[in-house]
Amino acid sequence: LLARAAHGRADDLLTAALLTARCPVLFAPAMHTEMWEHPATRANVALLRGRGAVVLDPASGRLTGKDTGPGRLSEPAEIAELARLLLERPTALPRDLEGRRVVVSAGGTREALDPVRFIGNRSSGRQGYAFARVAAQRGAHVTLVAAHTADLADPAAVDVVRVGSALQLRAAVHTAAKGADAVVMTAAVADFRPVSQAQNKIKKGSDDPAPLALTRNPDVLVELVAARESGQVVVGFAAETGDETGDALHHGRAKLGRKGCDLLVVNTVGEGTAFEVTDNAGWLLGSDGSEAVLPSGSKALLASRVWDAVVARL
Repeated sequence: LLARAAHGRADDLLTAALLTARCPVLFAPAMHTEMWEHPATRANVALLRGRGAVVLDPASGRLTGKDTGPGRLSEPAEIAELARLLLERPTALPRDLEGRRVVVSAGGTREALDPVRFIGNRSSGRQGYAFARVAAQRGAHVTLVAAHTADLADPAAVDVVRVGSALQLRAAVHTAAKGADAVVMTAAVADFRPVSQAQNKIKKGSDDPAPLALTRNPDVLVELVAARESGQVVVGFAAETGDETGDALHHGRAKLGRKGCDLLVVNTVGEGTAFEVTDNAGWLLGSDGSEAVLPSGSKALLASRVWDAVVARL
């Protein structure tokens, strides 16, 4: 199909429809690695992309035989998410991150109390996975540092590093950030962890438990800003609620000043908002004083708009 579409052969209903299409066109290839890497296929893919079609980079994994590698069909949910993105914003997937290395963190960390219990948060990881997925399909080499998520499938063409606690995420992100062009910290990293972890399950007795002693976790975003290499773009996230001192945007502006990152995405969080849902909205604040509204839409749509701002700073 890729070859026929690239050369305008309309010898069946599908390829004839492609010649008449004026809507976004999305191809999701699946083939053996040798076929995907063949110069003829690469040339056809480049030709289609040059004409404005979106050709997804396939996933890596088990193929039809015993071999594994790039060429596996992307998960249906991923194809559907990217198709929705193109309907929301047809220009969302340019190949403007070709040759770039980016790091994305996602999900919520868990800080163990004992072998059974932990301190955690409501992050599903969907926003971070959307950032990784969109970056990969814009041509970037993506490392996704994934904490606890809502049983999400690995994005196609993305290297995934799994972590549990804030300290594990810190180590993985710092390692991956070396030499990266951009780091996007969407993960909900716990601010505190227990001073000590019980080696055995804490039993429920007749008395109330002793107060839980907590200590601060390192501020990974601040550390990344302090250690960033020349030209590296660092993006932070602020999940905020309003209070008597100001609204979410007010607190986001203050956080941008404290953290010192290049860009900060501010979300208002609450029941059915930001966490554990498929859509998102917010504001994008820049260290240069810029502010932009991120309209409500899919989390991939929000990711595409933030990647636009990152590309403009690279």
